[in-house]
Amino acid sequence: MDEITITLPDGSQKKVPKGATPLEIARSIGRRLAEDAVVARVNGELWDLTRPLTEDARLEILTPKDPEALEVYRHSAAHLLAAAVLELYPETKLGIGPPTDTGFFYDFYREEKFTPEDLEKIEAKMWELQKKDLPYRRILTPKQEGLKKYAEMGEQMKCELIDEKAGEVFSEYTLGNHFIDFCRGPHVPSTKRIKAFKLLSIAGAYWKGDEKNQQMQRIYGTAFFTKKDLEAYLKQLEEAKKRDHRKLGKELDLFSIQEAAGPGLVFFHPKGAMVRKVMEDWMREEYLKRGYSLVFTPHIARADLWKTSGHYEYYASDMFKRMEMDDAEYQLKPMNCPFHILIYKDRLRSYRDLPIRMGELGTVYRHERSGVTHGLLRVRGFTQDDAHIFCTPEQVEEEIVGCLDFALHTMKTFGFDEYTAELSTWDPEEAGKYLGSADQWKLAEDALEEACRRAGLEAKLERGEAAFYGPKIDVKLVDAIGRTWQLSTIQFDFNLPRRFEMEYIGEDGKPHQPVMVHRALFGSVERFFGILIEHYAGAFPVWLAPIQAAVLPITDRNLEYARQVTRQLEEAGIRVWLDDRNEKVNFKIREAQVQKIPYMLVIGDREAQAGTVAVRNRRHGDQGAKPVAEFLAEIRKLIEEKTPVE
Repeated sequence: MDEITITLPDGSQKKVPKGATPLEIARSIGRRLAEDAVVARVNGELWDLTRPLTEDARLEILTPKDPEALEVYRHSAAHLLAAAVLELYPETKLGIGPPTDTGFFYDFYREEKFTPEDLEKIEAKMWELQKKDLPYRRILTPKQEGLKKYAEMGEQMKCELIDEKAGEVFSEYTLGNHFIDFCRGPHVPSTKRIKAFKLLSIAGAYWKGDEKNQQMQRIYGTAFFTKKDLEAYLKQLEEAKKRDHRKLGKELDLFSIQEAAGPGLVFFHPKGAMVRKVMEDWMREEYLKRGYSLVFTPHIARADLWKTSGHYEYYASDMFKRMEMDDAEYQLKPMNCPFHILIYKDRLRSYRDLPIRMGELGTVYRHERSGVTHGLLRVRGFTQDDAHIFCTPEQVEEEIVGCLDFALHTMKTFGFDEYTAELSTWDPEEAGKYLGSADQWKLAEDALEEACRRAGLEAKLERGEAAFYGPKIDVKLVDAIGRTWQLSTIQFDFNLPRRFEMEYIGEDGKPHQPVMVHRALFGSVERFFGILIEHYAGAFPVWLAPIQAAVLPITDRNLEYARQVTRQLEEAGIRVWLDDRNEKVNFKIREAQVQKIPYMLVIGDREAQAGTVAVRNRRHGDQGAKPVAEFLAEIRKLIEEKTPVE
């Protein structure tokens, strides 16, 4: 019998029959490993557990503890969804069905709309197929044969994908009697392995994300290795619904999206505008403390500027259409960076001028498709806390350390104590894909790595994931219910300094190209505002709350004293609301509670005579009567210290 040699992760080797599968090898190592196995990694490539090995190889068996295993598991659940849909609705045509960070989806074309009742039927059919223990079978098909087969099936979208992405021979996967899919794989061995899943919702989508293409129906679902993890996630989803910033934004009168103006354009109402002002004031003050110069730039510029930057060539579909003016075509800005470069280039710079740190809360405009705009999180016009640092190579490390310190300070100040980081680097083996020299990439990546080390931040290395123009650090925060949000980015750029021919005069009297770093900490004011609403469930800490205290007189005869107290608070800089409506005090308290106002100051005859206020806290209820000065001292302390929870 022919044998091959398998090298295991611990370096040990094992002789196995040629044609043995990873699952068979796992069984020979241990029953538990075989039961837990989800997928294999063979010579660095993910493989089906049932795919035969025909030559010597390095083999690793992946189990639920490996992140890649969950991705494969969810991809298999997407195929199970598609098989169930075809069993129930055979006229349906297939789009794509990838895994996602939180589950999976599959896009379908069907003239009749799916309903919530259909979703229940589809999920029931998925469980029926799951119990049949159907195998995921991989078959290899010549490209022309596959194109002919899918054309005869009427699966034109699959033909498009095969035409664009398949080699001369491609892989397909079958499941049950009616489902076959052009797919790279891999998958779990059989449907019985998928033990915890749930269909969640139906949404619209365009084929290939292009609004010019046909409208698809996207079914979202999620899947976990255990029912316990699934239940925890579903509970998190329920909590997320309660915290939805769109719902709370309306209830708390913070912002709106006006249909008359168009999708993705945010209107901040007075209370929302106050929170935004506090956020922006804090950021600008931090800029100045940290040696940034504040700049303001236009919202529009000649289109030629975007040709120089490269946005015109590579980003045109995400920019709004150009406008004809008297002297040229003009373009709404999708980025602030070229404007900051123009300020830098306005005069000759010396190494003595560097580093130059420019900061702006600048509004930019991007042509997000109407179907993907989402509250404050994905909009067409948004304000970036955008800064650009121009420095010498010798200054890079300290500048990156300063950026990362600023990012972590921002998250902590706004009440986030848990975060992760990712370091995206280039792949030297594919150097032709990237701008900049190997020396430039090493300088930049070393600076990012050292900044993470000095900050005590363990960054996950994402090799080959850098943009073509430079490496970056992404900092992701974890909110109150355990969700991860992309927030701060620190990005090197080898592209724009070259395109704009940026220079400084060095110590040697010769011109040199500065190092350029992009840095956004909120990401955008709008998106960060939306995250804050959901993190705090609308109950902002005192320093951020649009109204920090409500004064609630019990009767009209207490109004004059209530006005005096209101004036005292206003003079002390407290954002206060006097509820002088002719309503019962319990109604006023409920209203203030619903509006999530941190403090309610109830004023009756006793308080008016004693010169006190009866303090109620939105979380802790009655705090007793206090002199106004004492209450002021307490609330001022919370505001100055930016205490996250009062």
